[in-house]
Amino acid sequence: MSFPLLTATAVLPAIGAIATAAVPAARRTTAKWLALLFSLATLVLAGIVLARFEPGGARYQLTESHAWIKDFGVRYELGVDGIGVALLALTALLIPFVMLAGWHDADPLETKSSRWRPTQGFFALILMVEAMVILSFEATDVFLFYILFEAMLIPMYFLIGGFGDRAHSGSDENAAAQRSYAAVKFLLYNLAGGLIMLAAVIGLYVVAGTFSLSEIASARAGGSLSMATSTERWLFLGFFFAFAVKAPLWPLHTWLPNAMGEATSPVAVLITAVVDKVGTFAMLRFCLQLFPEASKWATPVILVLALISIVYGALLAVGQRDIKRLIAYASISHFGFIILGIFAMTSQGQSGATLYMVNHGISTAALMLVAGFLITRRGSRLIADYGGVQKVAPVLAGTFLIGGLATLSLPGLSPFVSEFLVLVGTFSAYPAAGIIATTGIVLAALYVLVLYQRTMTGPVKAEVRGMPDLKVRELVVVLPLIALLVFLGVYPKPLTEIVNPAVQHTMSDVHKKDPQPEVEAAK
Repeated sequence: MSFPLLTATAVLPAIGAIATAAVPAARRTTAKWLALLFSLATLVLAGIVLARFEPGGARYQLTESHAWIKDFGVRYELGVDGIGVALLALTALLIPFVMLAGWHDADPLETKSSRWRPTQGFFALILMVEAMVILSFEATDVFLFYILFEAMLIPMYFLIGGFGDRAHSGSDENAAAQRSYAAVKFLLYNLAGGLIMLAAVIGLYVVAGTFSLSEIASARAGGSLSMATSTERWLFLGFFFAFAVKAPLWPLHTWLPNAMGEATSPVAVLITAVVDKVGTFAMLRFCLQLFPEASKWATPVILVLALISIVYGALLAVGQRDIKRLIAYASISHFGFIILGIFAMTSQGQSGATLYMVNHGISTAALMLVAGFLITRRGSRLIADYGGVQKVAPVLAGTFLIGGLATLSLPGLSPFVSEFLVLVGTFSAYPAAGIIATTGIVLAALYVLVLYQRTMTGPVKAEVRGMPDLKVRELVVVLPLIALLVFLGVYPKPLTEIVNPAVQHTMSDVHKKDPQPEVEAAK
């Protein structure tokens, strides 16, 4: 029996979570280092998975399959394709940076009016989220995926509600109320989507007689399993609704600005750069593969919703006064690009969407974590409370600028490649949608550059005059992310080689081919 590498990649952070939570309360530093050690070990395992994955090989690799609940046909089945392995690697990469950035976010506060923050619990919850997200990228049994899809909400709820941002303009009681509201809203929205998905999962089992993704796909391709048109559409809608909430897609997006605004900056990165990627990943793995005809049927409406997300999210970002909420609305716009690329049903669009998931995770992590360092120094999230930071903290301002330029997809940084492919793929199939989507680029330049101008340039405000520059720990967090943004922006081939074969499989699932360019015959 071969070593269960995929299982180990998910189990290791889960063991780390238990070990970290068991560290005595007085030994907070020990708990931090232990959690970081487990996250780095998980990153090493993810690197081994990436090294063993063969882009030109079988669709699902490093597979594992064991009986789980025999009476209901539920199996513990794992396997990774190019899309799953790229997102698995992204998750394992970001978690150590999230931990380092939040090194002191859960330390006990000195004031008696503020409640004690259990450091061990904070780091243990991060590891538990990592374990569930990684396993969700590996699961090829629909029921197993559903369990993970819902279970990851529990640690995220406690991370949002129990460890909120300390830079709150109101009283401690008001901050706690806002934090609780954001956590409950996050939970209710995602639970509602999950319950609708559960009904669709049960319906799929009734129709197919199995939860195995590979068995269902093979049966559909071989003609031994057929679904009535109405049945397939209802099942598709049940799955898509849950994924659209998680993604988040307009108009199901309203939980995200609250959650990211009230959470600590590292937890905000965990939400938008890691957890939300499960939604867009699942659209590719489940919606398109299980319900190809329904996916094509719903494409016009989904494209419209994606375009609204792009423009609406960018417009709201322009008008924000809160730094973290601005980044949250920018993420809504970016997720609109990802979903647009997925449902453009072209190889360029879907490759761009997958690259966008990875590159958005890196760029948003860089921008949000630097913003978190800035907010921690000043104690305020309001843009108006800053000014002239680049004169007193030039390294902080420079890294903030690079993160912002990546967010607006500047050529030479990795998000540009993703956005370009999405727009090319969309325009080749739906020219009008491609043209409308380009407005998101203009608006992104506006909200990023205005944010930088208002916070970093101009006269130095008295409150930021003594602001220290980035420390060694903070540089260790930011510089590798910036290096990745530059490297993948100049040389994206290592990522595209992994992703493209999986995209071709998805295109085959929906029986779509890239539109051929119209060339006028020479006279």
